[in-house]
Parts: sequence; C-alpha cells; structure tokens
Amino acid sequence: MRIAVISDLHLGRRDVADHFGHEDTAFLRFLRGLEGNFERIVLLGDIFETLTSRTPGRQAAELAAARAAHPELVRRFSQPQYHYIHGNHDLVAGTVLGAPEQLVLEADGVRMLFTHGHHHDWVIRKARWLSEAAVWTGAWLRRMRLHAMFRMFQALDVRLTHATPDPERCTFQRWALARAHEQQADVVVTGHTHLGMKVEHGSRLFLNSGTCSEGQFSFLSLDTRAGRYALHTSW
Repeated sequence: MRIAVISDLHLGRRDVADHFGHEDTAFLRFLRGLEGNFERIVLLGDIFETLTSRTPGRQAAELAAARAAHPELVRRFSQPQYHYIHGNHDLVAGTVLGAPEQLVLEADGVRMLFTHGHHHDWVIRKARWLSEAAVWTGAWLRRMRLHAMFRMFQALDVRLTHATPDPERCTFQRWALARAHEQQADVVVTGHTHLGMKVEHGSRLFLNSGTCSEGQFSFLSLDTRAGRYALHTSW
C-alpha cells in the first residue's frame, strides 16, 4: 500500500491570524499530485485552526468558518481516498465531524499507527485551557502586528514539545514508541511538532510529517510493499 501523510495545515478563516500561507489553487495542485501517486492520504491533525477566534470558546464556529473559507480543499478532503484524524487545534472535529484521534492500518505485514501526537504534551493533558489560551493570545499578537512577540510564543511552544531528532533526548519519540508498543505497531506516524523526522528504533520506525503551514510543503510517503518510508519537503 502507498500512503501519503500531511498534517498541521492550520487552515483558518483567511484573516490575519490565518497562517496556512498557501493559495488554495496551488495547494490543490499539490493534493492532486498526491492523489495520483498514493492509494490513501492521511490528514494527521491540526488540519483546521479552531482556537484563534476573536472571542475564546468558539471552536465549532471557527471550524465552520475555516471550512467555508477553503471550500475546494474541504471538497477534496471529503473523498474516500482521505482519512482525517484530529489534533489539538481541531479537536472539535472529533465531535462535529467524527474525526478519530488515531488510525491503525495494516498492509503487506506492516502494522502502522497514525496519531497526531498532542497527547504527549503535559499541558494539553492536564490543563488544556492553558494551551488553548496561549494559541488564542498568539492570534491576537498577529492581529496587532506584534510579530516579534508572536515568534517568541512560537519558539516557546516548540521547546515545550521536547521534540528533537536525537532519539536519546527526544521525549516525544519515546512517547510515540510507547504508543506503538501498546498497539503492536511496526511504524508510528505523528504530526504536531512541525518537525519532520524519520528515525529508526530497532524493529520500529518513528515518522513525523512536519507541517504544511506558513507556505511550507512537507509530507511523508509510506510504501509498505517496497519497504520505503521517506520525508519530503518539496514536491
């Protein structure tokens, strides 16, 4: 089976707080390229941005606004080739759209676990309101053109994920491998950190799809029949 994975698009309502960073027509060309080369495409969370409304606590309304702002992409995502797993920025899609928090696929003797990865973060697990308040504050910093302060918020968020390519220091990888062990998965695929990675852990493989926000292209290709797994940052 040939599978593509993209995550962390953060599609918003096209206001100044929206940091998707692509023209929809250009991104549609990218999606059509994936559709022509892969049997399945996994949308691995934070596809929509629902935490940046002008007033807090309006996630369902922000999801609807984001979907209305990107109708052609939403139509594409509704095709059977796509599998949508929610993250923490689009958590509400779990109840509104029925998006699960993880997916397990088996093909050619390979068992794969797909999960966004936000459950690794202590703040999200124990004080989700604080994490969501930080995202909401960051959106207002963008609206107020305080870009330097917003970048400081972003840098702090990256540090809090404890994600690094070094498997000895990366608690995110250790968390993901523990989830893979629980699910008896050979490959664990995550998003969330915006840091694309491919790291072998003995008989198990850790993958991260990076981000397609801020105008970036990043995706994973998984070919279970050929045993090829790769991270791509262009197409």
